[in-house]
Amino acid sequence: MTGARGKGAAKNTAEALKPTEDRKVGKRKAPVDRSSIRKAKKDRKAKKDPNKPKRPPSAFFVFLEEFRATFKKENPNVKAVSAVGKAAGERWKSMSEEEKGPYEAKAEKRKADYEKQMKVYNKKQESANNGMRDDDEVNDEEDEASGEVI
Repeated sequence: MTGARGKGAAKNTAEALKPTEDRKVGKRKAPVDRSSIRKAKKDRKAKKDPNKPKRPPSAFFVFLEEFRATFKKENPNVKAVSAVGKAAGERWKSMSEEEKGPYEAKAEKRKADYEKQMKVYNKKQESANNGMRDDDEVNDEEDEASGEVI
């Protein structure tokens, strides 16, 4: 007869065969100061540029803008955002490709406008960065001449 293999039965694994001194039994970790971890994560995160153009909405979100207005007129008592989102999602799924066409066209137009805005924005960023790099290089040369070590 073989040994019982239930919840309480010991397993023949390498961990079970080790002496108990070598195993970590019931040791607790020292408390961790989570506030310092959160601050470190915030510092690592890149700062958002307020001048950067917002990404364009997808066809569904273009549809959602119009749908919200009609939904609020039909259901003035419903205040939940989730209810509007669910109703819009169901309506969007039931629409044919022909019905979605105008929204997709608007989304494509907004995407083209966004790409133009991003080109202008990137050119401004490059010119600003080039100007800053030139200043840094001049400062580095001045520091080397004066013998300063940073």
